[in-house]
Amino acid sequence: MSEEEKPTESPEVKPAPEPAESAQSGEVPKAEKSADAPEIAGITFADLALSKEVQKTITKVGYDRPSPIQAEVIPHMLAGRDILGIAQTGTGKTAAFALPILTTLDYKQKNPQVLCLVPTRELALQVAEAFQGYARELNTFKVLPVYGGTSYTPQLKQLQRGAHVIVGTPGRVMDLIRKGKLILSDLKTLVLDEADEMLRMGFIDDVEWVLEHTPDAHQIALFSATMPPPIKKLTKKYLKTPAETTIKVKTRTAETIRQRFLPVRNNNEKIDAMTRILEVEDVDAMLVFVRTRTATTMLAERLHARGHSVEALNGDIAQNQREKIVERLKKGTIDIVVATDIAARGLDVKRISHVVNYDIPTDVESYVHRIGRTGRAGREGDAILLVGAREKRMLQAIESSTRQKITRFEFPSVDDLNERKIQQLFNRIDLELQRDLTDYKTVIQKYMDAKETDPLVLAAAMASMQAESKPFYIKEQERGPRFEGSNDMPDDGVLRDTFRIQVGKNHGLTKELLVDTLTEKSGLEKEHIARVRIYEEHSFVDLPEGMPKQVFKALRRAWVCDRQLEMSKDPVNKKRNQDRRGGGGRRDGNSGSNRRRARMSSGEKGGRGKGGGGRRRD
Repeated sequence: MSEEEKPTESPEVKPAPEPAESAQSGEVPKAEKSADAPEIAGITFADLALSKEVQKTITKVGYDRPSPIQAEVIPHMLAGRDILGIAQTGTGKTAAFALPILTTLDYKQKNPQVLCLVPTRELALQVAEAFQGYARELNTFKVLPVYGGTSYTPQLKQLQRGAHVIVGTPGRVMDLIRKGKLILSDLKTLVLDEADEMLRMGFIDDVEWVLEHTPDAHQIALFSATMPPPIKKLTKKYLKTPAETTIKVKTRTAETIRQRFLPVRNNNEKIDAMTRILEVEDVDAMLVFVRTRTATTMLAERLHARGHSVEALNGDIAQNQREKIVERLKKGTIDIVVATDIAARGLDVKRISHVVNYDIPTDVESYVHRIGRTGRAGREGDAILLVGAREKRMLQAIESSTRQKITRFEFPSVDDLNERKIQQLFNRIDLELQRDLTDYKTVIQKYMDAKETDPLVLAAAMASMQAESKPFYIKEQERGPRFEGSNDMPDDGVLRDTFRIQVGKNHGLTKELLVDTLTEKSGLEKEHIARVRIYEEHSFVDLPEGMPKQVFKALRRAWVCDRQLEMSKDPVNKKRNQDRRGGGGRRDGNSGSNRRRARMSSGEKGGRGKGGGGRRRD
């Protein structure tokens, strides 16, 4: 399958200041002992037959001992053998294939000699930067990342100039081969990095297509964290008596990261929890993880509406724009990035002090990768996990796998929050008093002479202006009863229509999730939503009559559980609703004064929920 292309420019890869290791780290991997794969005793990089230029780079960055996978793979790569490496991200596998490749390249050859297939654009850039970093002593070395979502033009120009190594996603590599632009006649080595991830993302057929269009006589190195049947089949078909190495690394988290969880009752409570976390925590920069691309935009908009400097980071955003967002985070022009797992892969920003799992990850490894964005290089960091009532088992799984207790986040009291706001205001005043205030003093003195205003009242008015006239003190929020959804028709006199929704239990839909989506997208109150029935492949819900067309269209296009609602009226159930009320049809406005219609007009809430913009789900 070919990736979608977007006409944006792709920047050339520049030499990295520090050699990059993999999608999970921005540094050359240090030799790490794992519980199941200790270092190979006594081996140093100097013992490996790497070129003097590569050895010089390794020496400059201060590393002497290879990690277990590097010690095992590098000799076989140098000997030209096929490789089957079973290892997770973070074990140093990028260097395991990059260092021997840089040693054996023919730098006079213009056509590509190495093709490295990776699952994502972010990983393509990261691996390319790793090659460039390791090749800092090789002035003629050229590496080119190719990936979808960006213009062909700069990639084609760089191909014409020549590149020793191509790092790309399967879809874009296929397109370039089909166009006759990527010539593989001189290919010596093909690397399949994170093969199981390419399988999970649906690229396995594309990978096999690429394999079929490469010369027979070349080395193949396949790396995968797991070995599902399709990957085993691929290995048996294309790898010739490979040297196999398995590096088992226990899932663990850095001791410098303080891990806490915060229980929330539903999705509506999450945004309030985020707000209070930001009010009470000493945040330098924060990375917030959500499950879907649409959720990144939705949450970023809601946080921005609450006064935070925030950007969304997802796969729908052009690559050059994503790079600009990361640069803004590094420079401090924004403080919060809301991202998906894939978009944030390889992100290494020193000032990230907090990682928040707004949506709980689906597996332990993803959790470890997420929180690894903070507490790096010996710095301290905070990881906060929002846990719903049905997500406690995942919390227990994380604790069991990481063998680390995740403590409950002690939510600050309103008094604590207000005390913090006071201190923050004092700090801002102290900072402002250090500036040259001559002009302001002159203007304020004129005002005081003209108005004879109490200086304390004047200062309070100016502080209120700065806060856009919002109350200073936070008040205790009143929490309503948890909505569980009812299968009974409420006796409230509201006339309702029944709607069919093309999402059901098999897709992960719950009553609570559906109600949250409907309230935020339509502007309805929860008590107006009745008789939620969740079936295997579809669902039914009763909503008030008289829904405006624009609201109905918005609900049809809304997403939940990665599917569109595709909501439509259900005539069969509508007749049942009327029969329940003892009437055969809709009554006019003069009869049945005991029945009111909860009609929505375009002027009522504008189709927006209490939290701001309507929710869309990817």
